[in-house]
Parts: sequence; C-alpha cells; structure tokens
Amino acid sequence: MQIKSSARDVETTIVILDSRIRNLNNVPYTAGEVLYWMSRDQRVQDNWALIAAQEFASEHGVSLCVSYVLDNHHSAAQDRQMRFIFEGLREVEQGLLALGIPFAVLRGDPETQTENFARLNDIGVIFTDFSPLRTSRSIKEKLVATCEIPIYEVDAHNIIPCWIASPKQEVGAYTLRSKIAKLEFRYLDEFPALAHQEKSWTKTLEPIDWDRLRSEIGLTQASHKARWFASGESHAHAALADFASCRLHGYSVTRNIPGQHGQSELSPYLHFGQIAPQRVALAVLNTNAPAPDKDSFLDELIVRRELADNFCHYNANYDALTAAPMWAQQSLAEHAGDVRDFVYTREEFENALTHDPLWNAAQREMVFRGKMHGYMRMYWAKKILEWTENAESALEIAIFLNDKYSLDGCDPNGYSNILWSVAGLHDRPWFERPVYGKIRYMNYNGCKRKFDIDAYIRYVDSFEGEPAGQIAMAFES
Repeated sequence: MQIKSSARDVETTIVILDSRIRNLNNVPYTAGEVLYWMSRDQRVQDNWALIAAQEFASEHGVSLCVSYVLDNHHSAAQDRQMRFIFEGLREVEQGLLALGIPFAVLRGDPETQTENFARLNDIGVIFTDFSPLRTSRSIKEKLVATCEIPIYEVDAHNIIPCWIASPKQEVGAYTLRSKIAKLEFRYLDEFPALAHQEKSWTKTLEPIDWDRLRSEIGLTQASHKARWFASGESHAHAALADFASCRLHGYSVTRNIPGQHGQSELSPYLHFGQIAPQRVALAVLNTNAPAPDKDSFLDELIVRRELADNFCHYNANYDALTAAPMWAQQSLAEHAGDVRDFVYTREEFENALTHDPLWNAAQREMVFRGKMHGYMRMYWAKKILEWTENAESALEIAIFLNDKYSLDGCDPNGYSNILWSVAGLHDRPWFERPVYGKIRYMNYNGCKRKFDIDAYIRYVDSFEGEPAGQIAMAFES
C-alpha cells in the first residue's frame, strides 16, 4: 500500500499499516468494490481500518463504501448503549459524505446483512475492525465460512496491534509493559490523511432515514440516556481537549480520588471507537503537563487498556472464573464455605439496597451517570465478592450490572478489571483472610483514609435520579 505520510517516510508507514492488517480467509482479491464494515471503531478520522480500505480502493481503481449493522435484537438493558451508538453514527455519516464516501446502516444479523450487502453491491473485498470478544469473533467466523471474497481485519483500536504486542496471554502489566516499550516508538506517530473519494460509487444507496430507523429499533424518546456524555466523534475530541487542558495536570494524584472529577472521562468514547487511543496519546504527549501525570495516564491508556485486549484475545473464557490464575481459583475454592456477614441478591445489588452507603453510591453513580469512578469499581466488585454466596455468583452479578448500566460495558477493560477485583487476574497473592482468600482486600475504612467518603456520596446525590430502591424501575421505564 502506498500510504502518503508527512510524519515518517513512506516505506516505514507501509510496514506499520500492513502490520495492523491480517487476512482472515486467505482468499485472493480479483475484482470488485471495497467495503469497510465498521463495527468496533465508530469514527471517520484517525481510523486505520478506513485508511487501509481507502488505500486498497485507490490502488485498484475502485470505489469504497462503509456499512454498519445495527442488531435490533438488543434488550432494554442495552438501550443506553444503543442510543450512544445511534447518535454517533449520524456524525459518522456526515463525516463520510464530506469525503464522498457512501454510508449504509443495515439491520439484522451482522454476518448475514454484510454478506447480502456485499453480493448486491459487487463488493470484491471487505475490511473490518478487530475485536477480541467472542461475539465479534463468532460473527466473523460465520462470514468467513460462507464469503468467497477476501476479508481483512484491521486493529484500529490499539496503538500497537494486539497480535504484534504479544503472541500470548500476558501474566500482568509488567510483562506487557516491557514489550510495548520496545514497539511504541514505531507506532506512536501521526495518522495519514484521508482523501476525498473521486471515483463514484457504482450502486445507488437510499439516504438513511434516521427517524424511521430510530423507531424501527425501538429507541423511543423514553429510552434511557446518559445525559453526562454526548455521543459522537466531535464530542469525543472536545472531551479530550477538556481533559488535556483542565485535568491532566495533577492526574497522577487526582485520578484515584472519587468525586473530584479527576479522571479523563474518555472511556465511553474509547469503548465505542469514537476517538482513537493513538490520537489521545499524541495529544497528551504534546501538552506541557508534568511527566508523572503524562506517564500515569499513558500507562493506563496504552499498557492497561491493551493488556485487557490481550487477555480477552488469548483467553476465550474471559468472563468466567476459569480465566483467573490457578492460585486465585484454588484460594477462592478453599474459602467457598466461609460465612458471609451479608448476602444480597442481584436485585438488591442492582437497586443499591446494601447496608454500605459507599457501595450504594458507586452503584447509583453507574446507573445514573453511565460511568463509575475507576477506583470505586474495584471496591464495588470486591464487595460483591464479599456479599454473595460464592465467587462464581459474584462474577456473574458484577458483569451483568456493569454491562447493563455502564456506557463502556461489554468491553475487555470491564471483564479484566472485574476479574482483577474478584479473582486476582493480573495480580499476585495477598495475605489470606476469610471469604477473599488470597485475593487483594479493600474495605470501607481504607477508603475513608484515602478520600472523603461523604463528599463522594454528596457528589453522587447531585445527579438527577430516583432514590435507592427505584433504580432498576427508573432505568427501564
């Protein structure tokens, strides 16, 4: 691919782009238009998958189209995430049209709709996004089994492609960090610019009727919306600018103080691919913030986030207790019969009806804001372990609640963080205690020494919403 880049020589840029791409079915390209089937990375700018698809189309003298499949089998629990996707896609359409690239939003099963669209529109090659999660991999496997044209997967979600960063599941951040340190100087560079598409699309696509589409997929005005996060690529970049200018200074200290608004607030945008992590890293590097603040943030953005992708990519059981290290599984099994001081049902957890006002505040923050403070998510998950009958139930409840209410739910970060909290993933054995075994322990008094608990609870109380006991009902109404 002959990518033009002002940031590095052409030969090096070709190598970097090609290392992000892999052919899923080893079928050679013969003829036909190019389709970029967008899924995990819902943006126009700074998108390696779109860049690769456009470069391929340019090389072969054909045109490019982009599609996205809205699966209308989502449940009420997914309305928040679906609304965020839907609103972001409207901005994607505008960005693509400004480049002369047509955009189609399809409905139904992604593999069926993508194959049908390819057949009806003389598509000769498909580019799509990389994801380590089972659902995405299963969809691609079904498409590969029936599709007779080449399918390329591009890792546009990680700064270093997942399969390049490491060929195996890493023990922890410290093992992946050393590998990333050797590679990131090659990948942390400016993106090549997208070109305006001069060759016209050969087929006719009907304009997207967004109002009708919203109605068809069941997104009514009553659908629950996280009002603290406006969806779309432009809002993602605005959030980055706000963080870099207002909260990056001091980040290494304030990021772990709940209620102080010290975090980046970028996780929903990163999850839905509305901003590239590489763009975020470049922006942070170009600030005059103190080195400890930059280093702290970049370690989370690159090492910790890409460690989560590594875990899910190389461990298919990423949401099960069997994915935990053996020492943790054994220790939890040894303490499975320990007496719990409190045992709550999933419904009681969901409605923030525990005896602990700090835990209840964390649950309410996630429900009403669509995001829980990162430090509180550790405490939140560990207390679910402490207050359920066994570790398997704790893991199931924590994942259910996180995936239902968090805008960045159903994400490798969520699965790895919950496994870290409940079952010692990427951690080491600690001092043994009841229920937890050798899993790292957190308690109310420890939080009290670290930050102002009452201030955090007042912060959560400031959000508009229903009182405890009405949360699930309010969310689904």
